[in-house]
Amino acid sequence: MARSWQLFLRSGGAILAGTPPRREATVRTIGLLGGMSWTSSIEYYRILNELVRDQRGGLHSAPLLLHSFDFDEVAALQAAGRWNDAGDLLAGAAKGLEAAGAELLLLCTNTMHKVAPAVQAAVSVPLLHIVDATAERVSAAGLGTVGLLGSSFTMEDGFYQERMQAHGLRVLVPGKADRQLVHRVIFEELCAGVLTQASRQAYREVIARLAAAGAEGVILGCTEIELLVGPADSPVEVFPTTRIHAQAAVAAATTVAGQGRTPSADRAGAQQDTGPSRPVPWWRLPVHTHERRERSSAQPALLKGRAAPPNQRRRGGRT
Repeated sequence: MARSWQLFLRSGGAILAGTPPRREATVRTIGLLGGMSWTSSIEYYRILNELVRDQRGGLHSAPLLLHSFDFDEVAALQAAGRWNDAGDLLAGAAKGLEAAGAELLLLCTNTMHKVAPAVQAAVSVPLLHIVDATAERVSAAGLGTVGLLGSSFTMEDGFYQERMQAHGLRVLVPGKADRQLVHRVIFEELCAGVLTQASRQAYREVIARLAAAGAEGVILGCTEIELLVGPADSPVEVFPTTRIHAQAAVAAATTVAGQGRTPSADRAGAQQDTGPSRPVPWWRLPVHTHERRERSSAQPALLKGRAAPPNQRRRGGRT
C-alpha cells in the first residue's frame, strides 16, 4: 500500500491525508531562429504548441520568441559560400532572442547548423543541436546506418555526417543526380510552399535507392522534407527532424515545481562546447494521437494530381 501524503496546515493545525500533490510542469521560454524557410517554421510553431498543450492541458501553449529571417538573404550567403557572414547574421539574432528572454535556442533548419558553433559562441543560453537530437532517436531505434536527405550543403559538406559519426552512426547520402533532385525540390518547391505528387514520387524513389544501398532508416534532414514525405513513403523507418527537434526542445525546456530544471535542461545548459550532447531520452514521452497520424493521410488534398497508394511494406522489421 502506497504511503499517503500528509499536509500540515499551520494556520489551523489540521492534517489532511490524501494522494501525492501533482507537481505542475512549466516550460521555459524557447527562442526560435526561423524563416529558413517560413514553411518549416510554421511547423515548428505548431508542433511546439501542440506538445505543450498535450503536456499541460487546458489552454496552455508554448512560450516562444521568434526571429524570422528573410530567407532570400540567407540563401544568397549559402550559395556564395559566405558561411562566416551567415554565422554572424544568425549569431546577432540569437543575441537578440537571449536579450528578449529566451532560455533555450532552436535553429529551425538543418543546413544552418553548419554555423551552429558561431551561434552558440555568441550566447550564454544553450543551443539545442538538431543532429544530436536526431542521433539520439536513431540510436534508440537500434539502427547503425542511416540515409540522409537534405540540401546539397547538408548532404555534401560533411558537418552533418561528422556529428552523426560522433554518435557512432554511419551515414549514407544519395548519388549525385539524386542529391541534385532533392536539393532542387527543397529550394524551388518546398521552401515556397509547393507540394507536388511528382516530387513526392521522386523522393520515394531516392529513399528506396538508399534503402537498397544499406540504409536501415532515412533522416529527413531538411525541415521542409517532412511536409512532402512520411513513413508511408519509405520501406525503412524515417526520422522527421522538425518534429524530433521540437520534442527534444520541449523536454529540455520543461521544469517541474519542486524539482527545478529537468535533467534534459541541465544537460542542455551545460553544453557550451560544440561537441555532441546526449539529451535525456525524450522519445519516451507519451505519444499522443495526433503524433500517430501518418502525415500522408492529409497530403493528397495538398498535392497536385492523384496520390499513389501508400507503401504498406514493413520498415526494417518495425511497424
